[in-house]
Amino acid sequence: MNEFGKEHENDFLPLRDVVFNTLRQSILTGELKPGERLMEIHLADKLGVSRTPIREAIRKLELEGLVTMIPRRGAEVAQITEKSLRDVLEVRRALDALAAELACERITEEKLEQLRAACDNFEAETRKGNANQVALADVAFHDIILEASGNDKLVQMISNFSQQMYRYRLEYVKDEGNYEQLIQEHRVIYESILKRDKAVAAGAMKVHIDNQEKAVIRMISQKKKK
Repeated sequence: MNEFGKEHENDFLPLRDVVFNTLRQSILTGELKPGERLMEIHLADKLGVSRTPIREAIRKLELEGLVTMIPRRGAEVAQITEKSLRDVLEVRRALDALAAELACERITEEKLEQLRAACDNFEAETRKGNANQVALADVAFHDIILEASGNDKLVQMISNFSQQMYRYRLEYVKDEGNYEQLIQEHRVIYESILKRDKAVAAGAMKVHIDNQEKAVIRMISQKKKK
């Protein structure tokens, strides 16, 4: 299974892309932890491939900001820092607010029903307590709004941030104390889009992203103190 639960897609990809997807998924889900060294020989043995596709995958992951090259140490999983978090979320905040505004203008009845179902599914997943599934349910909710915007360029721009966003989102949903607030924020966003209220929808989306940023920064600060 590759990123965000899409099954069987790797069956049709070149080996280097399969290796890339596998390593990226391991980073996004926390199997490979921030600061963990990526040893080419170890990873090649583990995945049953040569070192060449491992090396290529690491280079691509570095370009995505998921891997950092450290002098005299080599590659390691990029740390989740306040600076990297703010850089990503400042852009994502503006883009998601725009997506919400456009969705108010363009969303279809079918997409509205999907968005309502996504709200319900997110709430149901929080009751089960699996952080990865909660994160996926959150991704699904936002993806429907993005699709409803009807703007292909916007979809492309947000997709460029999706990999890094997933790591921050996963850190956020690991704390079950955030769940009730997240449920309420999703409901406000859904209801404002249902009413075609662009100002409320954009404002609610910004608050949603801002709260995520504050929560993850608190977690980063707590980890530094330990």
